[in-house]
Amino acid sequence: MEEKIARMEKLVKELNESAYNYYVLSNPQVSDSEYDEKYYELVELEKETGKVLPNSPTTRVGDVILPEFQKHTHKGRLLSLDKAQSVEALREWHEKNVKFIKDYNEDHQDKLPDIRYVITKKFDGLTINCTYDERGLLITGATRGTGEIGEDVTAQAKTIKSIPLQINYDRVMEVHGEVIMTKEAFENYNKTAQVPLKNLRNGAAGALRNLNVKETARRNLSAFFYDVGYNEGKPFESYVEMMEFIKNMGLAVDEYLKICSTIEEIEKEIDYIGSIRAELNYDIDGIVIAIDDIRTRELMGNTIKFPKWAIAYKYEALEVTTKLISVEWNVGRSGRVSPTAILEPVELGGVTVKRATLNNMDDINRKKVRIGASVFVRRSNDVIPEIMGVVDTTLEGSQEIKPPETCPYCGSKVIQDGVHYFCENTLSCRPQMVKSIVHFASREAMNIEGFSEKTAEQLFEKLDIKSISDLYRINKEQLLTLDKFADKKAQNLIDSIEKSKSCDLASFIYSLGIPNVGKKTSRDLVMKFKNLDSILHAGIEELVSVSDIGEIVAGSVIKFFSQESILKSIEELISLGVKPYYEEEEVFENIFQDKTVVVTGSLNNYSRTEIKEKLEALGAKVSGSVSKKTDYVIVGEDPGSKYQKALDLGVKILSEEEFKEMLDE
Repeated sequence: MEEKIARMEKLVKELNESAYNYYVLSNPQVSDSEYDEKYYELVELEKETGKVLPNSPTTRVGDVILPEFQKHTHKGRLLSLDKAQSVEALREWHEKNVKFIKDYNEDHQDKLPDIRYVITKKFDGLTINCTYDERGLLITGATRGTGEIGEDVTAQAKTIKSIPLQINYDRVMEVHGEVIMTKEAFENYNKTAQVPLKNLRNGAAGALRNLNVKETARRNLSAFFYDVGYNEGKPFESYVEMMEFIKNMGLAVDEYLKICSTIEEIEKEIDYIGSIRAELNYDIDGIVIAIDDIRTRELMGNTIKFPKWAIAYKYEALEVTTKLISVEWNVGRSGRVSPTAILEPVELGGVTVKRATLNNMDDINRKKVRIGASVFVRRSNDVIPEIMGVVDTTLEGSQEIKPPETCPYCGSKVIQDGVHYFCENTLSCRPQMVKSIVHFASREAMNIEGFSEKTAEQLFEKLDIKSISDLYRINKEQLLTLDKFADKKAQNLIDSIEKSKSCDLASFIYSLGIPNVGKKTSRDLVMKFKNLDSILHAGIEELVSVSDIGEIVAGSVIKFFSQESILKSIEELISLGVKPYYEEEEVFENIFQDKTVVVTGSLNNYSRTEIKEKLEALGAKVSGSVSKKTDYVIVGEDPGSKYQKALDLGVKILSEEEFKEMLDE
């Protein structure tokens, strides 16, 4: 038995090395017949021993259908990228970066290096986050999702041969990549597919999110990696160093990587990649420009959505012409009645486009868009089709587009407010209520589990739910009358609604759907005003004093809470048992309170996120760089340049043990 296991380990190692040479390095070292001979020997040994090694290539077969996707919480948040479609927009971003470094260096002795960018391709696929444990084993593959929570697609990820099942690394790590479908894989799949794929991106995205893992394997996907999002090992000092590390771990990286320092150099790369874009074996929709120095990145930080130190340059979207057949008017959560163009179907970038955005009546009139006209349609940023204008300005035989006088759903009067039109029936208009209820129940709002748009539609149509507060009046017997609501599902929803009554104040504010107020702004409001009553009665000057809140957002908040119906709805919710709370963390007096602390190296008892949260809970300011203002530097194993900087400046250095002893004092 031991001999067979040893033989299996040898075969697994040889087969994985062969796969790495073939799929990652494009440099095959053995013939297909030699590989197959070893592979089938391994299969037979696995049958005989009843054991499958965790990094065995046989786990890539994917002969399974999963019942559902499980949620996965990422250790490090996956941010989106801000986008630019002009060199001028890039220039503005670049000048902000140069100014940031200049201003920082004027005020600090620990100077930041001159600006240096790393240019990479922006792949048009689906983001994947791969987690490797301290044994180097691939334990999770997950989609990006919200950036904080994605879907577990580990079984699907294991079918991708350019994703190693094991790497030579002994620390927990998350690495981000893009799953793509090559043109060859696309063409080979379509030769035998009953339903041919229309484009490479949908081929990749649809495969990675397919519960039938065998179907994922059939599409023969590939992946490129470009970022370490979480690392419990030695921190990186530069992006180039990080990319070299990713490559050395056996993860596939694209060969194109350029260093630039000026807009003129970046412009040359934009032109170069644009010129070879059509010849590539996979789809890209732009390039990514990222600052190389990691300390500069840490100091610049992020917005709520994007890193400030990176941006994506998007190439011009594809454009086609087709005929505008009619206009459909739809009602949103705010009551806005918006136009959607119904088009004569046309192929655009491998997708059949039948509908397009029209924005508003001012936009329609400015572009001279009319029913029956031939129009230019563009996929803006390769996502949302939009009508850009008309082909023939004479518009002979076409009809004028007119806004509806009554709501297309409830028949109520439509009123104009600026460039937009609104249905004034906020209580009985189905789309408004359904979308408001869905938003209220969403995870970042009241977090009512098991709630969906279909459920909201049934509540409105069959149980006559006409307000948010009516949700808390529903009983189990009523739910049992709805389609597909058996005893357990009904009870679960009742329990979820009851549980949601105890909610944090920021989530409650966000759930109300205040125009221009997202989750971050809701948190900022709560941190400033501490309680609901203070937010309801806040004036313009108080509101604009909150970080990142300007006059537009402040005006939206004041206008929203000045409505009698809104205040009445909030009163009803509270009377029905909804209790929004705000808990301000009490910081006990300790040696780290109000101190600036830097952490470098790998700690035994804390991940990087955990130590940051621990220090902040103690009232300390956690910094990414060492300066004369730094009070303490906590040093773990394999510390970087920050350790030497602390020695040079005479900053107090603590080991992890000393840090723990000081906490216990």
